Formats: sequence, C-alpha cells, structure tokens
Amino acid sequence: MTKSLVVSTALAALFAIQGCGVASRAATEQRAGPARIAEVRPNAPAGYLAAGVVPDSLAVLPPPPVAGSAAFALDEDVSQKSLALRDTLRGALATEDADLAFPHVAGTFSCALGAPITEQDTPHLYQLLERSLVDAFRSIEAAKSHYLRVRPYLVNKVPPCAPPGSMGSYPSGHAAAGWAWALILGEMAPERIDAILSRGGAFGQSRLICNAHWQSDVNEGRFMGASTVASLHADSNFRTDVASAKAEIVAARAKGLRPQRDCKAEAEAMALQPLPLR
Repeated sequence: MTKSLVVSTALAALFAIQGCGVASRAATEQRAGPARIAEVRPNAPAGYLAAGVVPDSLAVLPPPPVAGSAAFALDEDVSQKSLALRDTLRGALATEDADLAFPHVAGTFSCALGAPITEQDTPHLYQLLERSLVDAFRSIEAAKSHYLRVRPYLVNKVPPCAPPGSMGSYPSGHAAAGWAWALILGEMAPERIDAILSRGGAFGQSRLICNAHWQSDVNEGRFMGASTVASLHADSNFRTDVASAKAEIVAARAKGLRPQRDCKAEAEAMALQPLPLR
C-alpha cells in the first residue's frame, strides 16, 4: 500500500468517526428534548427576543377605529355577522381557540400539519410554540395598554364565550399568536401551507365569534404576528429550534403518528363562514 493511500484511508476513517460522533450527539439531543429555558412564570419558558428587539405595536400601528367612523361601522357589522355562528360547530371551535393554555393550545395546528404537536412526540416544536407565543404577546402590549379599546361584548352586551384578558381590545393577542404560528409552521411544512394558513386565519376570526375582539383588532394582531416572526428569524436560537422542530415533524409522520384532535369536526367547523343578518 502506498503512503498516500495509507494517509487517505486514515483520513477517511477519521472523518467517518467524527461524522458518527455528530450524528450520535444529534440523536441524543433529540431524544433528550430541548434545553431547559428560563421561565417567565411557572411552566412558561421565556421568549426568544430581547428587549428592544420585539416589534413595538404602538410605534407601527395606527390608532383603532373610533365610534362614528366608517371603519368602526364595519367592525360592528362583521361582529354581528360573526355572532350568528355562536351556536354552531364553528362557535364550539372558537371557544376551544380561546384557551391559550398549554398543552391544549399546542394541538391547534395538528390537523393542518398532519402530525401531533405534543411535549412527548415533538418536544422542540412544543417549546418553540410556547416561546414564540410570549414574543407575539409582547409585540402587542404597548398598543393594548395605550389605547385601552373597549371590547365588543361591553358595547353589544352579548357575553363572550370565554373571559377575555383585562387589557384593551386592540390589537388581538390571539390573532398575533395564531398568525405567527401559522407562518412558522408553514415554513416547516410548505406542502401543507394552505391548510396551515387557513387554520391561522380561523384562529384569529374565532375572537369575533367569541365576541372578544373587533375585526380591526384581529387584522392588526396578524400584522404584529408577522412582524414578530420577521424579528425571530434574526435570532440564531430560533433558527436552530425551527430546524429541530422540522425534523420532529418528519419523524412523527414517518412513525405514522396522527393528530390527537377530531380533524373531521374541525374541517366541518371551519367550513362555516359568518352569515349575513336576516
């Protein structure tokens, strides 16, 4: 055997050993789940974005529509049409969407994704949703606390389907989170983009059916959700978690794991659109 062949063989063996080491570490990390993150409150990990990096809703959003304006008249009209769905399957879905507690809310996009989203099956994805929820809500806080817009149930006297937050109505935190999640998940599973975006849109519209928000609250909430995702992409930890979460989705599908929700009932509910008043 020539000297050059010996060297080449040795290098090939070294690279193979190193490659096995990297693969072994990656497999170990995936089995172990994501690293523990500091909590902002019990069982709620902190977001990704540092102070000053979170988009400022007060700086980028216009003021909410005022009473007597054409924009507010549109808000009232859409609100009344949405309330017509309260006693339907769509109303039941809206009530489910109101609950932002984990693990319940983690499964919101499981049907659209075609895979379960649980702390056991997809731990990186589960934690990514928790952390990005924090960032999405931080993005809407400034405008909420500044404008303190009155929620629709206090105007039309129809009780909400679930108690809303104590802050103002504008913009919607649920819509910000739902749209942020839809954009993130759509990037991970582009082959399911239509279903994912539809679910993200429905998550925001659920706030009208629940009588917790006006349409303009939801529209601007989605704007802040998209702004948050744009900021998240500059964070290396977020990008790393996206890659890990995407691998989990692929693995879950390969195992034949299915969503833990009634996807048929969800599809039937989402097919119902706001009805015009008679």
